[in-house]
Amino acid sequence: MKEINSRPRALFPLMLCFFAMGFVDSVGVATHYIRADFQLSGTLSGLFATMVFLWFLAGAVPAGLLMNKIGRRKTVLWSLLLTAVAFVVPFAHYSFWGMFLSFAFLGLGNTLMQVSLNPLVGNLVSPEKLPGMLTLGQFVKAVCSLLAPVAAGWCALYWQDWKILYWFFLAEALLAFGALARTPIREAPPNSAQTGFKQAFGLLADSVILSCFIGIICHVGLDVGMNMAAPKLLMERAGLGVAAAGYGSGVYFLWRTAGCLAGVFLLGRYGGQKIFRWSMGLIVAGWLLLCFGQTQAVLYAGISCVGLGNANVFPVIFSQALWRSPTRQNEVSGLMIMGLVGGAVFPLLMGAAADFTSSQAGAMGVLAPAIGFLCVFSRRSPAGR
Repeated sequence: MKEINSRPRALFPLMLCFFAMGFVDSVGVATHYIRADFQLSGTLSGLFATMVFLWFLAGAVPAGLLMNKIGRRKTVLWSLLLTAVAFVVPFAHYSFWGMFLSFAFLGLGNTLMQVSLNPLVGNLVSPEKLPGMLTLGQFVKAVCSLLAPVAAGWCALYWQDWKILYWFFLAEALLAFGALARTPIREAPPNSAQTGFKQAFGLLADSVILSCFIGIICHVGLDVGMNMAAPKLLMERAGLGVAAAGYGSGVYFLWRTAGCLAGVFLLGRYGGQKIFRWSMGLIVAGWLLLCFGQTQAVLYAGISCVGLGNANVFPVIFSQALWRSPTRQNEVSGLMIMGLVGGAVFPLLMGAAADFTSSQAGAMGVLAPAIGFLCVFSRRSPAGR
């Protein structure tokens, strides 16, 4: 099949892949049900998210180097196969260790996908349009993140088994694989001799790339942390039950989805710098509401503000990192996705802090340094390119 570089023709399979990328955000709601099924503590249940996101620490840079060998598109295809395996395991053996293995496959597959899919989009658009296109991809990903808690609750209610959700995920992953496999995309020839681990990590000596890396850690830690903490806050302070509180994650991703959709249009008009600053204003306001709110309405308002504010942080930071080193984008992408390890560190720390303080106020306190760094970075980053 002839290779193409036509955005309209390649857009559909790439958007299917971005939807599959959103499966990783089901970790929060899945952990919510697993904790109830196996009577786990907050610290122990946090280990599931840790298993998923530790792969970003261990596998992101090797995935970037793998792209230099086999290309970006083939790396995405391998990621979809690993993701499909993750959704088969729970039906073969639903247990603590079975879900641990499932999340391990999900984390590895998502690592490969995050590293390769974002720069693959760069083969279809000009640099100035990249933030908007990545935001469109994040919007599609956010749609999946939004639907996952609702669909899991629906499966639990009507079929008494939240895991039925995984059959739908499996079907979509296989559909994305088939669509992308039939759509070759022109990209630079693989070059395994381009760099190694030392040279890849050496990119962190650049202060801008290092700041982007830390910014990604903070953004993802906030994202996954809110996904896990939202239901717990609603249970603790508003007295909601397990099923009803699970929709707190849905509210978060609803506003995150709305923010991504708005970002598709606003980034081109106002630039990344202004959008980044406005986003941080919303995040700070939402965090304060969650720290001090005691009613369901106030908590939902706080969750909504953080979701809306956190929607466009990733594409702005990621694009800035790629611009900084245009000839080393595979390695830069690996480093940035390694920053997704924040999704492993923050939930674990938040769970431990909540257990120690016997309150979700401890979990909210863990998010304060991340929000503080992003606020400073939003003022100094030359993101408005």
